[in-house]
Amino acid sequence: MMATPRRAAATSAQVSSQGDETLAAALAMIAGCVDAYGYLTFKTYLSFMSGNTTQTGFLTGQGDFAAAMPSLLAIVSFVIGVFTGTSLTYSGTHRSWRVRFGVVAALLAVSIGLTPLGWSRGAVGIATLSVAMGIMNTALSYVGAQPMSLTFVTGTLNRMAGHLAAAAGRKPMPEGQGPGDSYLARARIDASVWSGFLVGAGLSGLAGSHFRIWALLPPCFVMIALGLFSECATPSPEKRITSSISGVRRAV
Repeated sequence: MMATPRRAAATSAQVSSQGDETLAAALAMIAGCVDAYGYLTFKTYLSFMSGNTTQTGFLTGQGDFAAAMPSLLAIVSFVIGVFTGTSLTYSGTHRSWRVRFGVVAALLAVSIGLTPLGWSRGAVGIATLSVAMGIMNTALSYVGAQPMSLTFVTGTLNRMAGHLAAAAGRKPMPEGQGPGDSYLARARIDASVWSGFLVGAGLSGLAGSHFRIWALLPPCFVMIALGLFSECATPSPEKRITSSISGVRRAV
């Protein structure tokens, strides 16, 4: 039996969503790994800006402005990274997601290269890695129809609990994206992202206990591979809407 355009589009969207879910978990694992490395090395988070905001406010309130500077530097650098990554998205650069992955890999490599020289243990290391995490955070904004923030762990857990509550209450999904889309499926996506972050942090802690100088090598290699071989992450909502309209027109 020949697949109808609508069924073929639904199958393609489901495959794309599954690929993005795997990518989201992998990127969250890298974020967790780098974040744990930052805490072990600088006592500062490199992708978890909620913790840095709390730390900056707490230390500032105590009058210890010098101690608050690393966390504040990480926040500013992360914002610069998000600005850079988003600008690349809107620039129309060919395969901008690969450019972003490549830039993140390069920044990780720079940090690794500076470590033996002792230059990556202070402000340079914090700024370099926080910019990298900010750029990476822009690489995947959606998995299917679900908004995604790779480093916002509190938001991920909040969404997961909300989806589970909606599923338990048998609440209808107003904007379902096909038969595979459900509250339980969306909760699973959030759980995989949270688990990826947790596993990445655990692996970084294990590596940091034995060979901290090379703890950033695995994330760097993964980002290089993604930069060379990854397919496009989920496009922006505007592009998805345009693509859907075009698909409907072709089907008609």
